[in-house]
Amino acid sequence: MKIPRRDFIRLLGGAAALWPCAARAQQAAMPVVGFLRDATAAGSGFVVDGLRKGLAEAGFVEGRNLTIDYAWTEGQSERLSVLAAELVGRRVTVIVSSAVNATVAAKAATSTIPVVFVINNDPVASGLVASLNRPGGNLTGVSYLSAELGAKRLGLIHELLPKVTDFAVLAHPNYPSSAQFVSDAEAAAGSLGSRIEVFNASSVSEIDTAFAALSAHKLGALLIANHPLFTTNPERIIALAARYAVPTMYVQREFADAGGLIAYGPSLPDVYRQAGGYAGRILKGDKPADLPVVQPTKFEFVINLKTAKALKLDIPPTLLARADEVIE
Repeated sequence: MKIPRRDFIRLLGGAAALWPCAARAQQAAMPVVGFLRDATAAGSGFVVDGLRKGLAEAGFVEGRNLTIDYAWTEGQSERLSVLAAELVGRRVTVIVSSAVNATVAAKAATSTIPVVFVINNDPVASGLVASLNRPGGNLTGVSYLSAELGAKRLGLIHELLPKVTDFAVLAHPNYPSSAQFVSDAEAAAGSLGSRIEVFNASSVSEIDTAFAALSAHKLGALLIANHPLFTTNPERIIALAARYAVPTMYVQREFADAGGLIAYGPSLPDVYRQAGGYAGRILKGDKPADLPVVQPTKFEFVINLKTAKALKLDIPPTLLARADEVIE
């Protein structure tokens, strides 16, 4: 049966009119992961790379079959609640929250959308989950030791500088894990007959002020505590440490890679890869309540010999032997 040309054109036009609708429906069906982080986009590339890698391993590639909706505070921590509410309003499929303050905001914003957190706190003690093995509710994720590593980090830098008795700690005053970090460092310093002096910074300008103050106090070494403000401004902090010639212990290897003296902590790209994998499993149908909280055991100890030479420091051979990597 032949269709008249006029009717064929009309049918073809009707089908073409439906194509945009079909395309929109396909786009709407693409899952969206909301990424909530109290930091700047510019300083978060290494964690985003880890997140994307974990999602890709689960079969989800950004721009192909997945959209990632990034929500950055850009240094304005007070915006976390608003950003979390906006992600919920846009009905993202999963929220990945970076650090405990972002996770608290996400938990307050939704009890139904799954939340995969990355925190350096105890999620049970923080009231985020019922237990590590059976989180319950809509939250699960990765909890990595870092705040509790204050004593370990102080011990390593004391081994490098055995004659130093006065240490400084740079911490964010309103960050939940800061108190744990400082407490552990103080306990370790007390056992060595040393003391800790804490300098707080809650903005980039206050980082500069803190370095000037600790230099004026003539303290022998510095430990950087955990906070996105610090981890997203490594170049600035490393430059200040060089300007004031203060030996500094950092919380992750990226600092040593960028010129910092010494770093000890978990591999954050790997931590975020695990979070991305969990987000992928949830996109495939797993429930967060049934996914145990992951606790990574991989830690990296990195020494930058070039920086040590610039500071005129001799690294003990025993310390070099224990390093996972020595940058020359």
